[in-house]
Amino acid sequence: MKKDTHPDYNMITVQLADGTSFQTRSTMKGDEYKSEVDSTNHPFYTGKRQYVDTAGRVEKFKRRYGKK
Repeated sequence: MKKDTHPDYNMITVQLADGTSFQTRSTMKGDEYKSEVDSTNHPFYTGKRQYVDTAGRVEKFKRRYGKK
């Protein structure tokens, strides 16, 4: 490989949302990566839906673009 054309490939520690951690190699800057989403809490894997309250956004849209 040519020098200075490829990023550094270093060991990092990945910490998942459920508290487990493992080490891998990555081109990311820093020594640690903390994930907020993993297979224990993501709706795709758990089958649970999380409904977000969008009433505020809908009302704002209606005020801005709704019929007067």
